[in-house]
Amino acid sequence: MDEIQRKLALIDKQLAGGPVNRYRHLIATCPLLFPVIGLILGILIQQALSVSGVPGHARQHIRLWLIVMAVCSLMAVLILVVRKSTGAHVPALLSFLALVCAMCLGGIRLISFQRLDSDDLCHLVGDERKLATIRGLIVTEPRRENREWHFAKFTYSDPSSSFYLRIDEVESTSGWAKASGMVRVWVGGAVIDLTVGDRIEACCWLDRFKPATNPGQFDVSQHVRRRNTLVAASVESRDGIRLLPSRSTGIFTDIRTRVRQTAANALLGDLPSDDASQGLLQALLLGARHDIDATTYLAFRRTGLLHFISLSGMHLGILVAIIWWLCKTAGLLKPARATVCMIAVATFLLIVPPRAPTLRAAIICWVYCASILTRRNPSSLNTLSLAAIILLLIRPTQLFEAGWQLSFSSVLALVLLCRRIHSFLYEKIAGLSLHGKVPRAKTLFRIVWRPGAYLLTLFSTGLTAWLGGAGILLYHFYTINPFTSIWTVLVFPLVGAILTLGFLKMILHFVLPTVAAALGLVASVLSGSLIWLVKLIAELNISQILIGHVSLAPVVLYYCLVFFAAFVYIRRPLLKRAICTAMALGLIVLLGTTKWQRTYRDSLFLTCLDVGHGQAILAQLPGRTNILFDAGSLYKSDVGRRIVAPFLDYSGIGKIHAVVISHNDIDHISGIPEVTEYCDIGVIYANDAFFDATDAWGTASHLNEYLNRKGLGIQRLGETLNMDSEAYVKMLWPRGNTHQYEQLSDNDRSLVTFIEFADTKVLLCSDIEQFAQRELLRLHPDLRADVVVAPHHGSAATRDPDFLPSLNARTLICSCGRGQYENQPTITPANETESFFTARDGAVIARIDRDGRITTHTFAKTSGRE
Repeated sequence: MDEIQRKLALIDKQLAGGPVNRYRHLIATCPLLFPVIGLILGILIQQALSVSGVPGHARQHIRLWLIVMAVCSLMAVLILVVRKSTGAHVPALLSFLALVCAMCLGGIRLISFQRLDSDDLCHLVGDERKLATIRGLIVTEPRRENREWHFAKFTYSDPSSSFYLRIDEVESTSGWAKASGMVRVWVGGAVIDLTVGDRIEACCWLDRFKPATNPGQFDVSQHVRRRNTLVAASVESRDGIRLLPSRSTGIFTDIRTRVRQTAANALLGDLPSDDASQGLLQALLLGARHDIDATTYLAFRRTGLLHFISLSGMHLGILVAIIWWLCKTAGLLKPARATVCMIAVATFLLIVPPRAPTLRAAIICWVYCASILTRRNPSSLNTLSLAAIILLLIRPTQLFEAGWQLSFSSVLALVLLCRRIHSFLYEKIAGLSLHGKVPRAKTLFRIVWRPGAYLLTLFSTGLTAWLGGAGILLYHFYTINPFTSIWTVLVFPLVGAILTLGFLKMILHFVLPTVAAALGLVASVLSGSLIWLVKLIAELNISQILIGHVSLAPVVLYYCLVFFAAFVYIRRPLLKRAICTAMALGLIVLLGTTKWQRTYRDSLFLTCLDVGHGQAILAQLPGRTNILFDAGSLYKSDVGRRIVAPFLDYSGIGKIHAVVISHNDIDHISGIPEVTEYCDIGVIYANDAFFDATDAWGTASHLNEYLNRKGLGIQRLGETLNMDSEAYVKMLWPRGNTHQYEQLSDNDRSLVTFIEFADTKVLLCSDIEQFAQRELLRLHPDLRADVVVAPHHGSAATRDPDFLPSLNARTLICSCGRGQYENQPTITPANETESFFTARDGAVIARIDRDGRITTHTFAKTSGRE
């Protein structure tokens, strides 16, 4: 007993001087950790210099980085020369200099990656789009537009296609001129005859990508900019593309195309045509996620299980394990097995998309196999650092992407924390059973321990990965998924079985096709079962806590808490627990306050989203009531899923208490079905005209049938909307049976809503035209409104000249498309009125405080007025 106490005291003494010892240990076992930290710092610093507009050109920045790198390199040489005088401090000094040199390398690499050639196509395109004819090589498989949104059949165009094109020529006044750069091509139709490696000529409109115009909306401009793609090309139809005689695309491209086609045929060639199961199989085994149906993808997202359909170390690990087992069965020795596994991983990379998690896992597998060949023990942390260095040198902008951050943060947590968490849980469970704290626990422990050990390992792994990525998930996706580890334990057996059977099917397809077909049928059934299970868990509606957009402060605090709890040693355990508790409480209070403020309000917020020619307005009334007035667009597709739902997530809104439909035009209702899928809806209202209208296009009946299937039948709206709020909501038009007048157009039957709070009035005019506008002024001669949403998207052709001036509005909002904004006269109702256009300003947010003060700001640019 004394010997044990003496050893514990010795360990305690060693830990007391921990920082120095740990630093030396890191230098000895993980020397690449310092360069990767420096590389990340250099990329971040250079990005900050670029964004903040610090004076100086790229060449000056490169010159500065090179000077610092040269000085550090010279210092390193001097230290190595005078090593005897510096003694034990040599490794520490060299590691610091390596960090600084890598930081300089990171800054230089980012500059060189973002630098464009002098003949890059983006130099020819300004703020206005330009008609041009271009030639180039298709470098990605053409993707067909997702048409799963419910009102897709009412659109006027065929499903569009898109692909990336590497430009080599552009037509000018003097003939064809050489050009460079990558362009994302959008085609208004199917292009089933085009594939990777085809050289084409396209007559198109060239335009720069526009940034997102709504809060929470996916920023395509930022996404493609990180890949050095700055120009979009729009081709009206397939007829605008001419296939040219192909030049040699290279043996690598040919091999990759053939390998991908062979792998897809080996997996899906003889399976039954179940779109849902096949889409999931392609995502799990081939990394092709575009064929997963929207409801399945949403279920995986809500349960926090999206990592299963993102190819990563788990998928590659199962594949390597299968290859290893087959090689072992064939009698191959370890070096031969490692060689075969390295070849298999390289082949797998030819099949799947080159995403960060897959490439990271491939590098780790190669290092592991190389360690077997060289008979060395690899360091997990050092290998992870090597993978990060390689990927960041290839494309440094990956650092700013959620996928890269999640991949490396989760694996880093697994490397550093998984064993400790597993040991902690094991000790707690074993101690609970062995000390008899629960009656008969010891017997129960022995009975369930064998399967329990596997489940504990699985749960520990899931919990550790979740701890590593929780902060990043909150920052990018606005949610916390506290039960992800439990759901992982439930679904992993199915996922593991599908991956094992799927990979075996692809391998055996060439030698035992009958066995492969049988394995494919089982994998397809299991895939359907997995979809059913994930949807069932999602329907419990307990998987995620929606917080909304947060700043970096709670994310930094969270990771500081994890780091402090795991790695900071304090001799007094009680003091450490108190500090951890204080940090955890601070984090909970910060997030809880954020959630409370977004749920309970003292002011009225009116947000008019930019949906092009259409309307989607969210009124957040004082208290906690949220009312959505319409959600649709005439030309933009799937606005419910792409614009409205992301905005609700960004704002931390999980419940819409009422949806009010103004009328049955598609540009006002096309996004409502998707909103009901993404958000909890209380009730849906429409006026009598919605039910009594002729519905020539069938949009009203289509929406009504869908909502009835979901148990959300549309209810008739009365004169007032009674909500639990201080704001007063009243319907001014149509009044009584006026909607039955034959002279009324469909637009004149649309709903006009009046909202009043703090003696401040809001008028939502929907699509009423001149007749309804004149009738409103006749019925309400004293009608005034401080905030007005212009009628019929601000159309000059249907606007009564006296209507807007009579309202005497302080703020006028026009929800319109860019073409309508540019081609129609500007609205000038009064000198004191401030006008906003969603086509120009993006989403417009008007805030009305209790003192009646109105504050407006826009998302697309900084502006505001009180």
